[in-house]
Amino acid sequence: MKGWRRLISLLGPAFVASIAYVDPGNVAANVTAGARYGFLLLWVLVLANLMAMLVQYLSAKLGIVTGKSLPELLAERMGRPARLAFWAQAEIVAAATDLAEVIGGAIALQLLFRVPLVIGGLVVGLASIVLLGLQTRGQRRFEFAVMALLAVIAVGFVIGAGASPVDWGGFAGGLMPRFDGSETVVLAASMLGATVMPHAVYLHSALSRDRHRTDKSSRHRAAVLAANRVDVVVALSIAGVVNIAMLVLAADALRGMHSADTIPGAHAAVVAALGPVVGAAFAIGLLASGLASSSVGSYAGAVVMGALLKVRVPVLVRRAATLLPALALLALGVDPTWALVVSQVVLSLGIPFALIPLLRLTGSRDVMGEHADRPATRAIAWVVAAGIIALNVVLVVLVVRG
Repeated sequence: MKGWRRLISLLGPAFVASIAYVDPGNVAANVTAGARYGFLLLWVLVLANLMAMLVQYLSAKLGIVTGKSLPELLAERMGRPARLAFWAQAEIVAAATDLAEVIGGAIALQLLFRVPLVIGGLVVGLASIVLLGLQTRGQRRFEFAVMALLAVIAVGFVIGAGASPVDWGGFAGGLMPRFDGSETVVLAASMLGATVMPHAVYLHSALSRDRHRTDKSSRHRAAVLAANRVDVVVALSIAGVVNIAMLVLAADALRGMHSADTIPGAHAAVVAALGPVVGAAFAIGLLASGLASSSVGSYAGAVVMGALLKVRVPVLVRRAATLLPALALLALGVDPTWALVVSQVVLSLGIPFALIPLLRLTGSRDVMGEHADRPATRAIAWVVAAGIIALNVVLVVLVVRG
């Protein structure tokens, strides 16, 4: 029993990072994929979730072993021009992340309480500042708050998926990798960008670094690394189930319904097909997703900016600054679901900039010592990176060609 209590006490950082995998961008990408193509792209979610487990484990291991975050290690190895260029691309990705989170939360408030989108976006921004305030009073409090919101997200979307019979034949067929035209490739990249997220890679190393600073003994480190594996598998499994539940809900209950490939349209279709209680659960899950992911995204942005620009940026200031672009888009009347899907494509393009340096560092014995990735792990990780980059190249070509 004492061993289990010790293990549980070491869990938490992966649950915070996992919020990035169930943010409103996931809702938009997964609902769009399910409503338009049924279970066709289910395999993308399964594969992306397995990739995410590997990536987040390596990120956390880097922070535990080195005592530094990925952005800090990169800053040590870059000259000023390279640091600024790397920060610029990371900032674009952070803006796309914030866009998805604030807009998703605003849509949820509009669905639940008919709050105008701009006002809803402001409410989400202010609520995320309150959540970030918990982080300044101790990382554990922030972790518990995020874990509670993750539970709300899971319940909200799993209720929706379980409220209608699942087509298990279609589900099994969706596990076969395939595309159906260029639009499915774009959607797959959007789903991948919503599942393997750059800011979660940067943040997880910092969370693990901060959580395990005190004892550097080899015995303690071995226990922490073992707990880290459990932390990642449990947290990312929950996130994976939620993502699959989103697509299953759309594929079973929303396929072919008018406007069901937008979040408001999907909510209306859920209410019509499954009733107002399930519709409310859907909207509450979306709201919890927006609140939690907005605060986690701002935390990640502050970590990246502080390391690469070598300035300390309070997370509350960071939250206030990145809220403005999202509010501006809402005020301009940009279609929110379209903006969410596009934001996930931008995130997908940012993945290699986080993933390749991570793999180079965790595979280096100079950096990681005896904890450097084993040859099999390195091979699998580089295959994952190559697959992600290849999909992004195809995506860019398709976008350029219209």
